[in-house]
Amino acid sequence: MALLKNQWLTFITGRVLVKAEGKGIERLINRLAQSGLIMWKVKKQKSGDVLFFIALPDLPKFRNAARKADCSISFIRGEGLPFILKRTQRNSGFLVGIVLFFLIAFMLSNVTWGIEIKGADPETEHKIRKELTQLGIRVGTFHMLNDKPDVIQQKLTDRIDNITWVGVELKGTTFHFNVVQKNEPKKPELKSPSNIVAKKKAVIADLFVEKGKPLVKINQYVEKGQVLVSGVIGSDDKPKLVSATGEVWGITWYNTKVEFPLKSHFQVYSGEEIRRHYIGAGKISIPFWGFKRINFKQYEIETIDHDLFFLGWKLPIKYSERTIRENEKMPRSLTKDEAMAAAIELARRDVENNIPADARVDREYILQQEVDNGKVKLSINFQVIENIAEERPIIQGD
Repeated sequence: MALLKNQWLTFITGRVLVKAEGKGIERLINRLAQSGLIMWKVKKQKSGDVLFFIALPDLPKFRNAARKADCSISFIRGEGLPFILKRTQRNSGFLVGIVLFFLIAFMLSNVTWGIEIKGADPETEHKIRKELTQLGIRVGTFHMLNDKPDVIQQKLTDRIDNITWVGVELKGTTFHFNVVQKNEPKKPELKSPSNIVAKKKAVIADLFVEKGKPLVKINQYVEKGQVLVSGVIGSDDKPKLVSATGEVWGITWYNTKVEFPLKSHFQVYSGEEIRRHYIGAGKISIPFWGFKRINFKQYEIETIDHDLFFLGWKLPIKYSERTIRENEKMPRSLTKDEAMAAAIELARRDVENNIPADARVDREYILQQEVDNGKVKLSINFQVIENIAEERPIIQGD
């Protein structure tokens, strides 16, 4: 007689393989069936012995029925989750050791153990290491807490003046930095004679002449192309041609038109945020920390992905950190004077972005202002002081 039992259910509750031998086997099986005890995979061997499975929870009921049977009962083995857990408890030290080994190996594989910098002189290398420390990249820190290599590359390029490019690569547990420094060759001296001319119209504000003959004075108006410092020096009888050098600072003018709304909206962060952490592969991400419900009406999500390594090998999984920040739109209403001040500041920044680095804004003059369609509209002239000197070779016959 063989009665089937759900395999998954018996795996969870446990099952026992029983061997019955002797003359009263049939009487035992009938008695078990009458008592409602379920058996399955009943198999009679050539020797006359019978093998069958019973559920582990039915073991007490089976023992009561087997006592009155004229046969010998033995338990061959136990199967299922209860027996696996029992064996695991007996070997818990070994299991814990394996888990700790892989955990420690995984953690050490994601720690920075080396920083190599190539292509930089000692001074530049010192600057790079100092910046890396400020960025949190040093021996003993986790890769997943650092910026991505492309972000590190951009930050180093922006912060260190004398490097043109830096390649950032993470190989195993070591960061590799390949640096290309700026080569700033000395400006070759002009061998041919030259004048200094005005590259744009201006009013002379100041001048400093190293070599040559100045032809203009402070507060003098000059046109574009006008000679400011002559490369012809000496007397009229014995003129000498040189390469005129120096700086001539002039007052120049830039006009810009700008408008600024009296009423607008702008986004602000409330300071509330939720951080969530994920482990994922490809497009699949599984959260493992940070399950707080998002109750924000408006928010934006910033995601930072980190590669994971094991014994120097890049794993096909990644760790992601997502920051959900609450924001909201706030109305802004300005008076005419406030909007004008904001428009002037906007125009000033625009001019400063378009003038030479060594130039400076001296004054501004509002030429026209009006309020139209809820906007302040301005036309502004900015007075700028900049170096207007430009070298021009002397051609024989000038």
